[in-house]
Amino acid sequence: MTYDFCKFKNGENGSHAELFFYGDIVSDSWSAWSQEDQYPMNVSELLKEIGGNNIDIHINSGGGDVFAGVAICNMLRSCSGRKTVYVDGLAASIASVIAMAGDEIIIPSNAFMMIHKAWTVAMGNADDMRSLADTLDKLDSGIVATYMQKAADGVTEDKISELMAAETWLTGSDAAEIFSNVKVAPEISAAASCNSKYMDTYNVPKGYNNILTPKKPSTAQVPAELKKYAAYSDAARHGFGIG
Repeated sequence: MTYDFCKFKNGENGSHAELFFYGDIVSDSWSAWSQEDQYPMNVSELLKEIGGNNIDIHINSGGGDVFAGVAICNMLRSCSGRKTVYVDGLAASIASVIAMAGDEIIIPSNAFMMIHKAWTVAMGNADDMRSLADTLDKLDSGIVATYMQKAADGVTEDKISELMAAETWLTGSDAAEIFSNVKVAPEISAAASCNSKYMDTYNVPKGYNNILTPKKPSTAQVPAELKKYAAYSDAARHGFGIG
């Protein structure tokens, strides 16, 4: 079966599956402007096909919608097969939370994970902003709890919170010191670049740009029926100064 906005193939022996997160994490199909973008309903349908098979989960994503990412992480965790996560280029923001669904996370020495505090764009009065700040704090607490389930010995909630507040970029070796299920793999000769609309909002450390590109290419394949909505979205982003 073919699914929109995803890549999926069965293993040769029928007992292994591959699931790719190679775009942004979005809430639904209407929010997916690229074929690579993933959303919970799509993942749910894929997992029905995968059943109890083992899954290789490949991630090269700049992140996206927090609630969608948490839902995907929980769905993956509920699968009975063994889950191996491969960070092919970058697992940033909520994509790093999805990675926590893996029984093992394999990160080449020239790939990265980035963790940070939840953020948003909003309008409203002072009461609205205070309420929103409280909501963001709750989201951060939930993310910390997810990371702590895979934390290495001696890593505390305060330590994770500190790393998130600093928007911390982790190499494979760095991540192995924080998370108990990380295995560092040799450098790959052609690390995948990450095309994400969120890259411009991150403080990408100097020297990391060799595998990171700041924006999705303008040639992203948007279904014809969605192009007008994509144009509206781009106009809105520019209006808020985030596009």
